[in-house]
Amino acid sequence: MGEYGLAPGQRVAIIWDSSSPVEALKDLVDKVQSLVGADNHISVENVNQLPLSAHRKSSFDVILSGMVPGSAAQHSVELLAEVARILKPGGRVLLKEPVLTELGNNTKIKTASKLLTTLTLSGLVEVKEVHKKALTPEEAQSVGEHLGYQGNDLLIVQIEGRKPNFEVGSSSQLKLSSAKKPVPSAKPRVDPAAAKLWTLSANDMNDEEMDLLDSDELLDSEDLKKPDPSSLRAPSCNEKGKRKACKNCTCGLAEELEQEKKGSQPKSACGNCYLGDAFRCASCPYLGMPAFKPGEKILLPENQLHDA
Repeated sequence: MGEYGLAPGQRVAIIWDSSSPVEALKDLVDKVQSLVGADNHISVENVNQLPLSAHRKSSFDVILSGMVPGSAAQHSVELLAEVARILKPGGRVLLKEPVLTELGNNTKIKTASKLLTTLTLSGLVEVKEVHKKALTPEEAQSVGEHLGYQGNDLLIVQIEGRKPNFEVGSSSQLKLSSAKKPVPSAKPRVDPAAAKLWTLSANDMNDEEMDLLDSDELLDSEDLKKPDPSSLRAPSCNEKGKRKACKNCTCGLAEELEQEKKGSQPKSACGNCYLGDAFRCASCPYLGMPAFKPGEKILLPENQLHDA
Protein backbone atom coordinates (compact mmCIF):
# COMPACT_ATOMS: atom_id res chain seq x y z
CA MET A 1 0.00 0.00 0.00
CA GLY A 2 3.01 2.29 0.21
CA GLU A 3 2.71 2.91 -3.53
CA TYR A 4 -0.54 4.85 -2.96
CA GLY A 5 1.18 7.37 -0.67
CA LEU A 6 -1.58 7.27 1.98
CA ALA A 7 -1.06 8.88 5.39
CA PRO A 8 -3.00 8.67 8.68
CA GLY A 9 -5.96 11.05 8.92
CA GLN A 10 -6.47 11.42 5.18
CA ARG A 11 -9.94 11.08 3.68
CA VAL A 12 -10.04 8.47 0.91
CA ALA A 13 -12.72 7.57 -1.63
CA ILE A 14 -12.64 4.10 -3.20
CA ILE A 15 -14.54 3.79 -6.49
CA TRP A 16 -15.60 0.34 -7.67
CA ASP A 17 -17.74 -1.07 -10.49
CA SER A 18 -19.70 -4.25 -11.11
CA SER A 19 -16.59 -6.02 -12.40
CA SER A 20 -14.81 -5.62 -9.05
CA PRO A 21 -14.74 -8.92 -7.07
CA VAL A 22 -16.47 -8.41 -3.74
CA GLU A 23 -13.73 -10.08 -1.68
CA ALA A 24 -11.02 -8.08 -3.41
CA LEU A 25 -12.97 -4.86 -2.71
CA LYS A 26 -13.27 -5.71 0.99
CA ASP A 27 -9.53 -6.46 1.20
CA LEU A 28 -8.72 -3.09 -0.37
CA VAL A 29 -11.01 -1.23 2.05
CA ASP A 30 -9.46 -3.00 5.05
CA LYS A 31 -5.93 -2.17 3.92
CA VAL A 32 -6.75 1.51 3.32
CA GLN A 33 -8.47 1.72 6.70
CA SER A 34 -5.42 0.32 8.46
CA LEU A 35 -3.38 3.18 6.96
CA VAL A 36 -5.68 6.18 7.34
CA GLY A 37 -7.54 5.28 10.53
CA ALA A 38 -11.23 5.37 11.49
CA ASP A 39 -14.16 4.30 9.31
CA ASN A 40 -15.35 7.86 8.66
CA HIS A 41 -12.13 8.50 6.72
CA ILE A 42 -13.17 6.11 3.91
CA SER A 43 -16.03 6.37 1.44
CA VAL A 44 -16.86 3.54 -0.99
CA GLU A 45 -18.73 4.65 -4.13
CA ASN A 46 -20.02 2.87 -7.21
CA VAL A 47 -18.61 4.20 -10.49
CA ASN A 48 -22.11 4.78 -11.89
CA GLN A 49 -23.47 6.47 -8.76
CA LEU A 50 -20.60 8.84 -8.01
CA PRO A 51 -21.81 11.63 -10.37
CA LEU A 52 -25.11 11.52 -8.45
CA SER A 53 -23.55 11.58 -4.98
CA ALA A 54 -24.06 14.37 -2.47
CA HIS A 55 -20.37 14.81 -1.59
CA ARG A 56 -19.33 18.41 -1.10
CA LYS A 57 -16.54 19.78 -3.20
CA SER A 58 -13.02 19.39 -1.83
CA SER A 59 -13.99 16.43 0.38
CA PHE A 60 -11.17 13.90 -0.21
CA ASP A 61 -7.40 13.88 -0.06
CA VAL A 62 -7.00 10.78 -2.24
CA ILE A 63 -9.35 8.95 -4.65
CA LEU A 64 -8.65 5.37 -5.75
CA SER A 65 -10.63 4.23 -8.78
CA GLY A 66 -10.41 0.88 -10.53
CA MET A 67 -7.68 -0.17 -8.11
CA VAL A 68 -9.55 -3.35 -7.07
CA PRO A 69 -7.76 -6.35 -8.65
CA GLY A 70 -9.83 -7.68 -11.58
CA SER A 71 -11.66 -4.37 -12.13
CA ALA A 72 -12.52 -3.34 -15.70
CA ALA A 73 -13.83 0.14 -14.77
CA GLN A 74 -14.07 2.72 -17.56
CA HIS A 75 -13.67 6.39 -16.59
CA SER A 76 -15.98 8.70 -18.50
CA VAL A 77 -15.58 12.46 -18.79
CA GLU A 78 -18.48 12.99 -16.36
CA LEU A 79 -16.93 10.65 -13.81
CA LEU A 80 -13.53 12.34 -13.95
CA ALA A 81 -15.14 15.79 -13.69
CA GLU A 82 -16.85 14.68 -10.47
CA VAL A 83 -13.56 13.25 -9.21
CA ALA A 84 -11.90 16.62 -9.79
CA ARG A 85 -14.76 18.38 -7.98
CA ILE A 86 -14.68 16.34 -4.77
CA LEU A 87 -10.88 16.29 -4.53
CA LYS A 88 -9.28 18.79 -2.19
CA PRO A 89 -6.89 21.32 -3.74
CA GLY A 90 -3.61 19.47 -4.08
CA GLY A 91 -5.36 16.08 -3.65
CA ARG A 92 -4.38 13.05 -5.74
CA VAL A 93 -6.28 10.51 -7.84
CA LEU A 94 -4.94 7.07 -8.75
CA LEU A 95 -6.82 4.92 -11.23
CA LYS A 96 -6.42 1.77 -13.25
CA GLU A 97 -8.14 1.06 -16.53
CA PRO A 98 -7.76 -1.49 -19.34
CA VAL A 99 -6.65 0.30 -22.51
CA LEU A 100 -5.96 -0.59 -26.14
CA THR A 101 -2.41 -0.60 -27.46
CA GLU A 102 -3.71 1.33 -30.49
CA LEU A 103 -7.00 2.95 -31.39
CA GLY A 104 -9.44 0.56 -33.06
CA ASN A 105 -13.14 0.32 -33.82
CA ASN A 106 -14.10 -0.30 -30.19
CA THR A 107 -15.52 2.96 -28.81
CA LYS A 108 -15.85 1.75 -25.21
CA ILE A 109 -12.16 1.24 -24.56
CA LYS A 110 -9.66 4.11 -24.79
CA THR A 111 -5.95 4.16 -25.51
CA ALA A 112 -3.49 5.24 -22.80
CA SER A 113 -2.89 8.61 -24.47
CA LYS A 114 -6.64 9.21 -24.75
CA LEU A 115 -7.08 8.46 -21.05
CA LEU A 116 -4.29 10.89 -20.14
CA THR A 117 -5.93 13.59 -22.26
CA THR A 118 -9.33 12.99 -20.64
CA LEU A 119 -7.83 13.42 -17.16
CA THR A 120 -6.16 16.68 -18.20
CA LEU A 121 -9.37 18.07 -19.71
CA SER A 122 -11.16 17.26 -16.46
CA GLY A 123 -9.05 19.88 -14.67
CA LEU A 124 -6.29 17.68 -13.22
CA VAL A 125 -2.60 18.55 -13.47
CA GLU A 126 0.66 16.63 -13.36
CA VAL A 127 -1.11 13.70 -15.02
CA LYS A 128 1.35 10.87 -15.63
CA GLU A 129 1.44 7.18 -16.35
CA VAL A 130 2.76 5.24 -13.35
CA HIS A 131 3.10 1.82 -14.97
CA LYS A 132 1.57 -0.42 -17.61
CA LYS A 133 1.34 -4.22 -17.72
CA ALA A 134 -0.34 -7.03 -19.59
CA LEU A 135 -3.65 -8.44 -18.35
CA THR A 136 -3.70 -11.52 -16.18
CA PRO A 137 -6.06 -14.34 -17.27
CA GLU A 138 -8.56 -13.24 -14.59
CA GLU A 139 -8.44 -9.61 -15.74
CA ALA A 140 -8.79 -10.62 -19.40
CA GLN A 141 -11.84 -12.72 -18.51
CA SER A 142 -13.41 -9.83 -16.55
CA VAL A 143 -12.86 -7.40 -19.45
CA GLY A 144 -14.39 -9.89 -21.88
CA GLU A 145 -17.47 -10.35 -19.71
CA HIS A 146 -18.15 -6.69 -18.85
CA LEU A 147 -16.87 -4.87 -21.94
CA GLY A 148 -17.52 -7.53 -24.57
CA TYR A 149 -13.99 -7.37 -25.95
CA GLN A 150 -12.09 -10.54 -26.81
CA GLY A 151 -8.95 -9.10 -28.40
CA ASN A 152 -5.46 -9.71 -27.10
CA ASP A 153 -4.21 -6.11 -27.56
CA LEU A 154 -5.20 -4.85 -24.11
CA LEU A 155 -3.03 -3.55 -21.28
CA ILE A 156 -3.73 -2.40 -17.73
CA VAL A 157 -2.44 1.14 -17.15
CA GLN A 158 -2.17 2.97 -13.82
CA ILE A 159 -2.31 6.77 -13.95
CA GLU A 160 -1.83 9.43 -11.30
CA GLY A 161 -3.05 13.02 -11.34
CA ARG A 162 -3.37 15.91 -8.95
CA LYS A 163 -5.87 18.70 -8.43
CA PRO A 164 -4.38 22.23 -8.62
CA ASN A 165 -3.70 24.03 -5.33
CA PHE A 166 -6.80 26.17 -5.75
CA GLU A 167 -10.51 25.57 -6.01
CA VAL A 168 -12.17 25.76 -9.39
CA GLY A 169 -13.88 29.17 -9.71
CA SER A 170 -11.94 30.71 -6.83
CA SER A 171 -10.52 34.22 -7.08
CA SER A 172 -7.72 36.14 -5.45
CA GLN A 173 -7.14 39.87 -5.21
CA LEU A 174 -3.98 41.06 -6.89
CA LYS A 175 -1.87 43.56 -5.00
CA LEU A 176 -0.82 46.22 -7.47
CA SER A 177 1.54 48.95 -6.38
CA SER A 178 0.26 52.40 -7.39
CA ALA A 179 3.28 54.23 -6.01
CA LYS A 180 5.21 56.24 -8.54
CA LYS A 181 8.65 55.01 -9.39
CA PRO A 182 11.35 57.33 -8.08
CA VAL A 183 12.91 59.49 -10.75
CA PRO A 184 16.63 58.81 -10.95
CA SER A 185 18.52 61.85 -9.67
CA ALA A 186 21.68 61.12 -11.57
CA LYS A 187 22.02 62.96 -14.88
CA PRO A 188 22.55 60.91 -18.01
CA ARG A 189 26.14 60.39 -18.93
CA VAL A 190 27.38 62.76 -21.65
CA ASP A 191 30.36 62.22 -23.89
CA PRO A 192 33.03 64.71 -22.69
CA ALA A 193 34.10 65.47 -26.25
CA ALA A 194 30.54 66.34 -27.28
CA ALA A 195 30.03 68.48 -24.17
CA LYS A 196 33.18 70.47 -24.88
CA LEU A 197 32.12 71.03 -28.47
CA TRP A 198 28.76 72.58 -27.52
CA THR A 199 29.85 74.56 -24.44
CA LEU A 200 30.22 78.35 -24.76
CA SER A 201 31.94 80.17 -21.94
CA ALA A 202 32.63 83.85 -21.14
CA ASN A 203 36.20 83.48 -22.36
CA ASP A 204 34.93 82.42 -25.75
CA MET A 205 33.05 85.74 -26.08
CA ASN A 206 36.29 87.70 -25.59
CA ASP A 207 38.27 85.57 -27.94
CA GLU A 208 39.40 87.66 -30.94
CA GLU A 209 39.33 84.60 -33.14
CA MET A 210 35.66 83.95 -32.33
CA ASP A 211 33.45 85.33 -35.14
CA LEU A 212 29.88 86.19 -34.18
CA LEU A 213 27.40 86.75 -37.01
CA ASP A 214 24.43 89.12 -36.97
CA SER A 215 21.29 87.25 -38.00
CA ASP A 216 20.17 90.21 -40.17
CA GLU A 217 23.32 89.85 -42.24
CA LEU A 218 22.10 86.43 -43.34
CA LEU A 219 19.16 88.05 -45.22
CA ASP A 220 19.65 89.41 -48.76
CA SER A 221 17.59 92.04 -50.60
CA GLU A 222 15.17 89.48 -52.01
CA ASP A 223 14.37 88.19 -48.51
CA LEU A 224 13.46 91.73 -47.37
CA LYS A 225 10.93 92.33 -50.17
CA LYS A 226 7.27 92.21 -49.21
CA PRO A 227 5.63 89.32 -51.03
CA ASP A 228 2.78 89.94 -53.47
CA PRO A 229 -0.52 88.90 -51.75
CA SER A 230 -1.68 87.20 -54.95
CA SER A 231 1.35 84.89 -54.83
CA LEU A 232 0.27 83.71 -51.40
CA ARG A 233 -3.11 82.53 -52.61
CA ALA A 234 -4.00 78.93 -53.29
CA PRO A 235 -4.57 78.03 -56.99
CA SER A 236 -8.34 77.79 -56.37
CA CYS A 237 -8.44 81.41 -55.19
CA ASN A 238 -7.29 82.69 -58.63
CA GLU A 239 -9.89 80.80 -60.67
CA LYS A 240 -12.52 83.09 -62.16
CA GLY A 241 -16.12 82.16 -61.52
CA LYS A 242 -15.19 79.80 -58.66
CA ARG A 243 -13.47 82.19 -56.33
CA LYS A 244 -14.56 81.87 -52.74
CA ALA A 245 -12.70 83.10 -49.71
CA CYS A 246 -11.74 80.63 -47.01
CA LYS A 247 -13.35 80.84 -43.59
CA ASN A 248 -10.19 82.33 -42.07
CA CYS A 249 -8.90 84.09 -45.18
CA THR A 250 -5.47 85.71 -44.75
CA CYS A 251 -4.49 86.32 -48.39
CA GLY A 252 -6.80 89.35 -48.89
CA LEU A 253 -9.29 87.58 -51.16
CA ALA A 254 -12.14 88.10 -48.70
CA GLU A 255 -11.60 91.89 -48.71
CA GLU A 256 -11.25 91.93 -52.48
CA LEU A 257 -14.53 90.08 -53.01
CA GLU A 258 -16.26 92.40 -50.54
CA GLN A 259 -15.08 95.47 -52.48
CA GLU A 260 -16.24 93.91 -55.76
CA LYS A 261 -19.64 93.28 -54.23
CA LYS A 262 -19.97 96.86 -53.05
CA GLY A 263 -18.85 98.20 -56.45
CA SER A 264 -21.51 96.17 -58.29
CA GLN A 265 -24.37 97.66 -56.23
CA PRO A 266 -26.21 100.69 -57.70
CA LYS A 267 -25.37 104.00 -56.09
CA SER A 268 -27.64 106.97 -55.60
CA ALA A 269 -26.58 110.22 -57.26
CA CYS A 270 -28.85 112.51 -55.23
CA GLY A 271 -29.07 110.54 -52.01
CA ASN A 272 -32.91 110.66 -51.96
CA CYS A 273 -33.68 107.32 -53.63
CA TYR A 274 -34.92 105.80 -50.40
CA LEU A 275 -37.69 108.40 -50.03
CA GLY A 276 -39.85 107.03 -52.89
CA ASP A 277 -40.63 107.74 -56.54
CA ALA A 278 -41.66 111.36 -55.80
CA PHE A 279 -38.05 112.18 -55.00
CA ARG A 280 -36.35 109.96 -57.61
CA CYS A 281 -35.03 110.99 -60.99
CA ALA A 282 -35.93 109.31 -64.29
CA SER A 283 -32.74 107.22 -64.32
CA CYS A 284 -32.99 106.10 -60.66
CA PRO A 285 -32.26 102.34 -60.29
CA TYR A 286 -34.91 102.20 -57.53
CA LEU A 287 -37.66 103.67 -59.68
CA GLY A 288 -40.95 101.83 -59.11
CA MET A 289 -39.84 100.42 -55.79
CA PRO A 290 -41.38 101.42 -52.47
CA ALA A 291 -39.61 103.73 -50.08
CA PHE A 292 -37.13 102.10 -47.75
CA LYS A 293 -34.80 102.98 -44.94
CA PRO A 294 -31.12 103.55 -45.80
CA GLY A 295 -29.25 100.25 -45.54
CA GLU A 296 -32.45 98.23 -45.42
CA LYS A 297 -32.78 95.18 -47.69
CA ILE A 298 -35.65 95.77 -50.12
CA LEU A 299 -38.35 93.08 -50.10
CA LEU A 300 -41.29 93.19 -52.50
CA PRO A 301 -44.63 91.70 -51.37
CA GLU A 302 -45.70 88.49 -53.07
CA ASN A 303 -48.83 90.02 -54.64
CA GLN A 304 -46.72 92.71 -56.30
CA LEU A 305 -44.54 90.02 -57.86
CA HIS A 306 -47.62 88.28 -59.27
CA ASP A 307 -48.96 91.54 -60.69
CA ALA A 308 -45.67 92.08 -62.46
